[in-house]
Amino acid sequence: MTHDETSRVYDELLVTLARDGDRRAAERLARRWTPRLLRSARRMLGDAELARDAVQEAWIGIVRGWRRLADPAHFPAWAFGILHNKCRDQIKRNQRLRAREADPENAPEPALSARGEDAAAIAQALARLSFEHRTTSVLFFGEGLSLAEIARATGVPEGTVKSRLFHARSKLRADLKGDENE
Repeated sequence: MTHDETSRVYDELLVTLARDGDRRAAERLARRWTPRLLRSARRMLGDAELARDAVQEAWIGIVRGWRRLADPAHFPAWAFGILHNKCRDQIKRNQRLRAREADPENAPEPALSARGEDAAAIAQALARLSFEHRTTSVLFFGEGLSLAEIARATGVPEGTVKSRLFHARSKLRADLKGDENE
């Protein structure tokens, strides 16, 4: 069994125990998954503080709903799906707030998870993608989810995920090539 397979089986066990009321298993699951969720939320939202809020809201939804999760093996896609919805809600709230304040200068700056020109260029290119394309890219490239898992997480057909990934790759490639020529 590979490390990834062992890790997934362990997560399934933790989810099963947590659903049965094991508080220590729930805490362990949160410690294991919060960094991944936070990293993805920062990439989706481009702001560390908003990302922390979205992850906190996601955990509330996860804990309230994990008894309804039919198969613990689907936890990664399910958890990222909840996070995706919370990030989308956060973006909508921010758009309404900015519209009320009528100040377009309040847009969040892209957050960098690594240092260097390459990381900055990638973060900026991701920030220029639509929310749907950015989410698909983050879940595929950053989190290693399969197309089927991304489809479950985002609530769209697998063909839509493939299309979004294709378009996101094309836009990222064009954007990053443009940065090289400057």
